[in-house]
Amino acid sequence: MTIAHTAHPLKVLQLTDPHLMASADGALLGVNTRDSLAAVIDEVLRNHGQPDLILATGDLTQDASSEAYRYFGEQLKAFNCPSLWIAGNHDDSDLLASIAAEFQAEQKQLVQGGWHFVMLDSSVHGKVFGELSQPELAFLDESLSQHPELPTMVCLHHHPVDIGSDWMEKIGLKNRDAFWQVIDRHPQVKIVLWGHIHQDLQQQRNSVQLLATPSTCIQFATGSSKFAVEPLAPGYRWFELEASGQYSTEVCRANGFEFDLDEKSTGY
Repeated sequence: MTIAHTAHPLKVLQLTDPHLMASADGALLGVNTRDSLAAVIDEVLRNHGQPDLILATGDLTQDASSEAYRYFGEQLKAFNCPSLWIAGNHDDSDLLASIAAEFQAEQKQLVQGGWHFVMLDSSVHGKVFGELSQPELAFLDESLSQHPELPTMVCLHHHPVDIGSDWMEKIGLKNRDAFWQVIDRHPQVKIVLWGHIHQDLQQQRNSVQLLATPSTCIQFATGSSKFAVEPLAPGYRWFELEASGQYSTEVCRANGFEFDLDEKSTGY
C-alpha cells in the first residue's frame, strides 16, 4: 500500500500496550484500560490534533478477545487516518490480524510521506518473550531491500536491546542478534520502535535511534530488578517525519487522568 507523500511533515502517532478487555470495566492493577485509552486519545487530539498515521505496537488486548480488538478499532475512528497493528505477547496474532483487516489495519509495510514503515510480529504463542521467526526475518530483509532510498522505521513489540531491568531482560526479543544482522545491512533504517516495556526509552545504536513508549494504561518502573510499577500517567509518542529523513519525536502523557494504581502488585 502506497500513499503519495505530501510537503508537510508526516505526523505519526504511536499507541502501545492498551491491554483492553472484553468487559467495559476491565482493569489492570486498578486502572480501567478503556478509560486510560480514552484519556490518551483525548490528550492526542487536544495536544497535537490529527495524525497522518497510527502505529499500534502490540498488547492491544489483555484477554485476546474479539470484543477488545473491535473496541480498539472503534476508538481509533476518532482519527481520520490509517493505522497499522501488530501483536504483543498478550495478543492472539491470528485473531488480531483478522480483525485488523476489518479496519484496514493489517498491512505489514507502508510507504507514506516519503518514509517506509515495516511492522513485525515478534509474538510467540503462549510465551511472554519475543522471537522473530525465520519467515519474519526474511520478510524484514526483503522489505528493506525494496526501498533502499527511503528513510525507514521498523516496529515490533518486544525490546531488541538491554534496557537495564533484570526482570524484563528475560522477556525481550530472544533472537536479537539475528534481527540486528538484518538491520545492519540496510543503512536507511533510521528508527527502531517498540512497546512492551511500558516506559519511555531512547537509545542510539550506530546510526539507528531506538525508541520505546509508555503504555496507554499502567507504567513499569524504570530500571527495576523485579516487577514494579510507578504511578506515571498513561502516554503516547508523537513523530513529525520529513521526507529528507530528518524527524522529531516526543512522549506526552494524559496527566489529567485520575487513577488508583495497585503499586504493591508483583505481576499482571
